[in-house]
Amino acid sequence: MTEQKQFSYDEKAIKTLDALQHIRLRTGMYIGRLGDGSNPNDGIYVMLKEVIDNSIDEFIMGVGKRIEIQRDGDSMSVRDFGRGIPLGKVVDCVSKINTGGKYNTDAFQFSVGLNGVGTKAVNALSSEFEVCSWREGRSKRARFQQGKLKDEKDGKDTEGQSGTWVKFTPDPEIFKKYTWDEAFIAHRLAYYAYLNTGLSLVYNGQTFKSKDGLKDLLLKELGDEKPLYDIVHVRQDRIEFAFSHTHNYGETLFSFVNGQYTNDGGTHQSAFREGVLKAVNEFAGQNFAGEDVRDGIVGAIAIKLQDPVFESQTKNKLGSTEIRPEIVREVQKHVLLWLHREKDASARLLEKVKANERIRKELASIKKEARERAKSVAIRIPKLTDCKIHLTDGDERSHESTIFLVEGDSAGGTIVQCRDVMTQAVFSLRGKPLNCYGLKRDTVYKNEELYNIMQALGIENGLEGLRYNKVVIATDADVDGMHIRNLLLTYFLRYFEELVTTGHVFVLETPLFRVRNKQETHYCFSESERDAMQTKLKNPETTRFKGLGEINAKEFKYFISDGMRLESVLIGTLGEVTKSLDFFMGKNTPERKQFIMDNLVSDVL
Repeated sequence: MTEQKQFSYDEKAIKTLDALQHIRLRTGMYIGRLGDGSNPNDGIYVMLKEVIDNSIDEFIMGVGKRIEIQRDGDSMSVRDFGRGIPLGKVVDCVSKINTGGKYNTDAFQFSVGLNGVGTKAVNALSSEFEVCSWREGRSKRARFQQGKLKDEKDGKDTEGQSGTWVKFTPDPEIFKKYTWDEAFIAHRLAYYAYLNTGLSLVYNGQTFKSKDGLKDLLLKELGDEKPLYDIVHVRQDRIEFAFSHTHNYGETLFSFVNGQYTNDGGTHQSAFREGVLKAVNEFAGQNFAGEDVRDGIVGAIAIKLQDPVFESQTKNKLGSTEIRPEIVREVQKHVLLWLHREKDASARLLEKVKANERIRKELASIKKEARERAKSVAIRIPKLTDCKIHLTDGDERSHESTIFLVEGDSAGGTIVQCRDVMTQAVFSLRGKPLNCYGLKRDTVYKNEELYNIMQALGIENGLEGLRYNKVVIATDADVDGMHIRNLLLTYFLRYFEELVTTGHVFVLETPLFRVRNKQETHYCFSESERDAMQTKLKNPETTRFKGLGEINAKEFKYFISDGMRLESVLIGTLGEVTKSLDFFMGKNTPERKQFIMDNLVSDVL
């Protein structure tokens, strides 16, 4: 036996990191994922958000109605016209943890920022960071590199308007290679405008502004798709909500707390749902089921709350319980008034609810048959190799819970061998799923595979039962794999749209090539990466992976663990989804064929 090396554990083994070092070493604790700018949740967008949030806080406090944002290469700058940081504290406010005005509820009542952390993290993670405050006829400017102060300067207010200007460049030492996506920036700024009516956000000359807040948001989301009745819109000092119904299945809700998008909902969203249900039942003198009232609803709610409590560090779900009764009362009161006032619209709403109820009851026998059929096949869900920790468990690792939807038993077997049994589940598809575009809801219960996917995910009765935080489509990088991917996305968008809109669906990026010599092995995700690596290694051996089943389990483990590359499934607006599904999955075969011919890239050598 070899002797085990002993490591001393004494005073020298204890290390203390200052705040700057800690942010740069443990970046994920402060801004989540790093990424490369290809996902709206990547770190560079979180940094931009933290800076803009400070400017939004000024507007919320009634100072400054315009924010100017500019991008110059990799650098971003944000200028507001608020009160300006007190000049004697400019350096501290952007460099010292637990320093800021947001601990004072008189100065900031409904902050959206990270209470003394956000801008400091941006500073620490930037190769260059500058800040200038104009206030009471004077100014203070400071410049930092990687969070370290390089120079500061006092001066006169040459701008003529109070406020704060911040410019930062995400540090390539931290983020490596990254690219700003203009569409992601525009989407975020549009949300800021919807949530802060009267505020103008100007980005490189383009102005984002909203008059009707959440009503404008829903109109934008619906696009050309007409709601069943004019959007209900209520705006009070601390609560705003809007909703209507469409012909789609499921419910699509957008919720916000102090300007923060809570994509997993929480107390305010569930209270909104309950308030609508109570109002409809009181008006109709009925006892409709919640699912019948909400099926097809598209809505949004935004609240302002002092000291909100979130269920996670990412602030995706509100946990504050004391506000629930008040929100239910407010929503119920205003919806009830609207129902009595708008007779034609309320009649259309009730017609929709009754239709939902009738369809649900018609489906009852089909659901029963599907459940009996599933029981006769197996006690467990066929083709599902489950994990031990699920999203519904409340475990500290529940956010890691992932299910891979894979193409066939070969690829499924590979992933099963190398997965994390605690948090990673595998569902093996049997060939190509049914194209369910245009089909009714009973399709889910009549088609065995679609039914089993729904049961595996736990979403039959809504996202509250979702068992996995990430639903990952893992198909081969070929024509058949792409087709299966589109069929699965059609299934989710047709019957469980909220699963996609809340950011739970991903596509697994897997390597197309392995390029290696005796010293090095590299995996390439594109032909350009392959070509570059072949040039670098000189006369290497190159393997083309035709499918996931060809990658051995030892290799594949890296691609579902430390090296996992996931691409979020993002949608522009709900109206765009309808158009896209109709074109790509509908019955317009001639137009689709012509589109493919016009956009086909020849692979002939």
